[in-house]
Amino acid sequence: MEVKHGLGYQNYEKMMRNDIFYIDKTDFIKEWWDYADEVTLITRPRRFGKTLNMSTVECFFSKQYEGRSDLFEGRKVWEDEALRNLQGTYPVIFMTFAGAKSGYDDRDENGVTITKAEGLKIAVKKIIARTYKKFEDIMKSDLFSEKDRKYYASVGKEMSDETAATAISMLSMYLEKFYKKKVLILLDEYDTPMQEAWLYGYWNEAVAFFKNFFVNTFKDNESMERGLITGITRISKESIFSELNHLEVVTTTSDKYAVNFGFTEEEVFSALDESGLGDHKEGVKKWYDGFSFGKYTDIYNPWSIISFIGKKGEYGTYWANTSSNGLVSTLIQTGEADVKKTVEDLLAGKSFTAPIDEQIVFSQLNGNTNAIWSLLLASGYLKTIGREPLREDRTGDAEYTLTLTNREVLFMFRNMVKDWFGRNDVSVYYNEFINALLRDNVRKMNTFMNKVALHTFSYFDTGNKPSEETHPERFYHGFVLGMIVNLSDKYKVTSNRESGYGRYDVMIEPFDKTAKAFIFEFKVLDEDDDERTLEDTVANALAQIEEKQYEVALIASGFAPENIRKYGFGFQGQKCLIG
Repeated sequence: MEVKHGLGYQNYEKMMRNDIFYIDKTDFIKEWWDYADEVTLITRPRRFGKTLNMSTVECFFSKQYEGRSDLFEGRKVWEDEALRNLQGTYPVIFMTFAGAKSGYDDRDENGVTITKAEGLKIAVKKIIARTYKKFEDIMKSDLFSEKDRKYYASVGKEMSDETAATAISMLSMYLEKFYKKKVLILLDEYDTPMQEAWLYGYWNEAVAFFKNFFVNTFKDNESMERGLITGITRISKESIFSELNHLEVVTTTSDKYAVNFGFTEEEVFSALDESGLGDHKEGVKKWYDGFSFGKYTDIYNPWSIISFIGKKGEYGTYWANTSSNGLVSTLIQTGEADVKKTVEDLLAGKSFTAPIDEQIVFSQLNGNTNAIWSLLLASGYLKTIGREPLREDRTGDAEYTLTLTNREVLFMFRNMVKDWFGRNDVSVYYNEFINALLRDNVRKMNTFMNKVALHTFSYFDTGNKPSEETHPERFYHGFVLGMIVNLSDKYKVTSNRESGYGRYDVMIEPFDKTAKAFIFEFKVLDEDDDERTLEDTVANALAQIEEKQYEVALIASGFAPENIRKYGFGFQGQKCLIG
């Protein structure tokens, strides 16, 4: 029967029933069972088969699939006789928090305002209620009293926070009583609501709610045999996992389960050969390789590979475009100048070194640059290409050398930066500024630069300090990133590099050595430096370009001095003067 390369399947039984392309990862079941950890948290980037693996575990162990040996015959897990005897023998609770989001205020049926935090809780309560619905027939048993049935029926979106926190523990108790066996609990995408809570400003309320839920579900639950949790990030133990001291955490830098999520290169190349696309191996490696889990390199994202095969060999940013990158964009936009400067290097194919703490502390994301890199590594946008060996006297987090994961991620970052200048009228002002620059029209450069600055200062600034009191580094480094991306077909744009006797702010170097090149120097009006007007600030910026001989690098690379344009940018608050 012909295998179909269908996308979006996350249910193992449905994939088998419809003959959907599947690379056998059932040995994960054996590994997980043999390790015998009571509660395991596994973090992987999105679209790496987390939900499918959880569904596979459910199909293997759940009483719902008792006698379904047909789902696993010929698979790796079926080679183990002891495990074969466990198929279909456990009550299994499987939930996903993928839909637990509430990024906006709403109103209930009575017109009462529901806050974002309350909306999130209601979304989780609905998920719990649907889970109860799956097992409601057990309440027909004489094992349960009317009090039990009344409680069971009360579990719904209207239940209290306290009831929601203990609901899965109670369901576990009911299932153990009915099946005479302890329960396996599977929770997928546990961190989705937590990321939403941070992004939309109700983190503390969410932490209080989920801390109680996790303690009751995975610690104080005597009816649980084992628990398995998956997500993208390892949220700080100090927040929602503070009392789960028995939690086994497996991150992207761990060797454990390293090849059970995602496709290995051998698996990818075999699938390409079987699909008649074997001559694309080199291109596929360049576009989609790059993920590393533990000591295993050359791991590929399943979504991209299946999309590529399904599209008969058409390259594209499949994985990078499967969900919103709003959190990543916000962190880079409003990050310190060093964040944007590092992104410049990443877009140029370079790497950098940073200490990585795999416990994501969301409260630090606004002020801790390394916390941002930790999040990007966990999310799959960065990969490790080296690690500093741990020394006996070393304190602090391990240091990793990081770079963009692959070409697909590079294109995602480029598109993200383009979007910063594609909002409303900003794209028009930005493009007009670039056109005026190339035509040496300083008057129009001033007109449109002021409009760009007016519309973009706010979303390049964290808001910790008014922009007029600080050097507009966040703005100008964001602006430089825009030029790097939008002019990349004809120009090389660099910032803060050495030339002559100092470090210029921005240099725009055309690939055509006969075309015009540009040097920018940015300065904020400084009254302590005898600057009374923006004209004084611009004059000082131009003087610095001359004194430091920034044009030396351009002349050395073959540009005629008459083709080098030098501009000083003076800032006072959101007002800009170019000369």
